[in-house]
Amino acid sequence: MKTIHRLRRTLLATALAAGALALPFAASAQAPIVIKFSHVVAEQTPKGQGALKFKELAEKKLPGKVQVQVFPSSQLFGDAKELEALLLGDVQFIAPSLSKFDRYTKKIQVFDLPFLFDDIEAVDRFQSGPQGKALLEAMKGRGLLGLGYWHNGMKQLSTNKDKLVRPDDVKGLKFRIQASDVLEAQFRALGANPQKMAFAEVYQALQTGVVDGQENTWSNIYSQKFHEVQKTIAETNHGVIDYMVVTNVKWWEGLPADVRKGLTEAMTEATAHANKLALDINEADRKKIAEAGKAKIQKLSKDDVAAWRKAMEPVWKKFEGDIGRDLIDGALKSNK
Repeated sequence: MKTIHRLRRTLLATALAAGALALPFAASAQAPIVIKFSHVVAEQTPKGQGALKFKELAEKKLPGKVQVQVFPSSQLFGDAKELEALLLGDVQFIAPSLSKFDRYTKKIQVFDLPFLFDDIEAVDRFQSGPQGKALLEAMKGRGLLGLGYWHNGMKQLSTNKDKLVRPDDVKGLKFRIQASDVLEAQFRALGANPQKMAFAEVYQALQTGVVDGQENTWSNIYSQKFHEVQKTIAETNHGVIDYMVVTNVKWWEGLPADVRKGLTEAMTEATAHANKLALDINEADRKKIAEAGKAKIQKLSKDDVAAWRKAMEPVWKKFEGDIGRDLIDGALKSNK
């Protein structure tokens, strides 16, 4: 009898041990897919709010299946490293400025061409059309897949000078630009001197006179206090600053179909939220800049705008071969 009891205890202990060993494997099989979303701006910005909305929606649509971790303000990777980190699989989502992608496809430079889009609604129409959607997949061969366009807004021009009405007013001035061949050509066409510089360095450069001016959206100008160290802001709306939310192709295609579907739906809704927010914030920040009274907002006549367009025409011709005339024509058709 004792032998039988010992045998039962041994079998029970063996079964419990086997169950204990199996638990971690069972738990890991049901563990949610961790998605790291890294970006370089603050949480209160349209991009920051868009990322948080995506997390909320994705986890709601796919309960227990995904866990989205958002890392704002370059907590994981800065501008220079985030694309490399995505391709290495260290993060799963990033949302760089469109200007950052020209080394992967020259077609994306269409968004940097000056005076191509009349307003942000025209940008929307182009991005939601067949050509804009095709650009989201233009970098698949390089390992990148675009999932959506997020707005920052239309660009305005500012300087430390009292007059900023016509192209002649910027000749010889130094302007900070993003690292973009198109933007460099844009300012050279105006007879100005473009200076590539990190966004974080711009305020001090303007304050100390290292550069005389810059181009940016109302929200960036206000949040970074550029209006406090510039005398004039011309309401040019001459270009767009937007982001593309991108993921790693191999990682994305390896996801279960239901997870891909849920994430796609979440991204569509988060994009609408972020873009509406960007529009509202830009309008509010323009008003705040006007009320602050530190920089004069210079409105331009139709003739003034026509003069700026004419001065920048050579930029279109210079990059037409890389971008494609079909894309430029498609973008023009989005204007109403």
